[in-house]
Amino acid sequence: MASHRRPKQPSRTRVTVLTTAAAAAVALSANAANAAPSEKPSMDEVKAKVDKLYEQTEQASEKLNGAEEKQDRLEKEISTLQDNVARGQGDLNELRDSLGLAAAAQYRTGSIDPSVQLFLSADPDDYLDKASTMDQLSSQQVETLKKVTEKQRSLAQQRSEATEKLKDLADTRSELAKKKKEVQSKLTEARKLLNSMTAAQKAAIAAEDARASRASQRSALDSGGGAVTGRAGSAYAAAQSKIGSPYVYGADGSSTFDCSGFTSWAFAQVGIHIPRTSQEQANAGTRIYSQSQLQVGDLVIFYGDLHHVGFYAGNGQVLHAPRSGTVVRYESIGNMPFQFGVRI
Repeated sequence: MASHRRPKQPSRTRVTVLTTAAAAAVALSANAANAAPSEKPSMDEVKAKVDKLYEQTEQASEKLNGAEEKQDRLEKEISTLQDNVARGQGDLNELRDSLGLAAAAQYRTGSIDPSVQLFLSADPDDYLDKASTMDQLSSQQVETLKKVTEKQRSLAQQRSEATEKLKDLADTRSELAKKKKEVQSKLTEARKLLNSMTAAQKAAIAAEDARASRASQRSALDSGGGAVTGRAGSAYAAAQSKIGSPYVYGADGSSTFDCSGFTSWAFAQVGIHIPRTSQEQANAGTRIYSQSQLQVGDLVIFYGDLHHVGFYAGNGQVLHAPRSGTVVRYESIGNMPFQFGVRI
């Protein structure tokens, strides 16, 4: 016999839970249906990221250049100090030998020369003063002993200085390794982003860069920059001969360059030595803070940390080695944050 009892109604709590779950499921389904697939970054966005990475690469590269310059300088200074110590030790040995010969002669006569007592003394300076005042040594012996003491002091100081420089050199080499790793990391990241572009996008960027460079070149040449004279003019003329040369970080000619390698190479062609890094080049001459006062051939420093440098080319243009993936070319001075010019 069939039962006529009414089915048991679900509790209020259970109804609430089921309703909430159903609503959430509907919402998720709706969102999934309406959600657009994730979009790839636009060409402009990728280019902006690549440009930023290349800027960071150049920052690290200039620091790397500075560390390499410091390493070279320290190695030369250490070599000079070591040569001086070696020569000084030879001079000291000769002085000691001359005193030793005199002492040996007096030993055979049964007397001990004060010079021998000097070497047995715990305080040679004190003994020397006393011996001189007591007139126990000849004037020649006193002079020789003074030279021995001075040479000993000098050698001790030079050895200490060489030791400190060797420690500094070890730290510099460690810094070099870190900077090289940083540069390579930034370059690898930039190349990955570039490789994510289509061939058409890469071609469009290259075409735009070339168009902008041609426009800058026309503007610079229209300013009469090619006729500039003097030391800076000669260096600028040398720089112009390298238009189209590839940028390579750490390179300073004669076929590849980074920014400061390009400017230092150009000045070197006319017999003028300027520092290797952009930060040091910023202090290599008279600073020009107004763009209106710039002359063709002046160095132009960019960015707050002074990590980029080029030549002023006239008419608001610069000639420089921009960054990895580019070549030596003309560009508008307004494309980068101008800091000041430097007149060599």
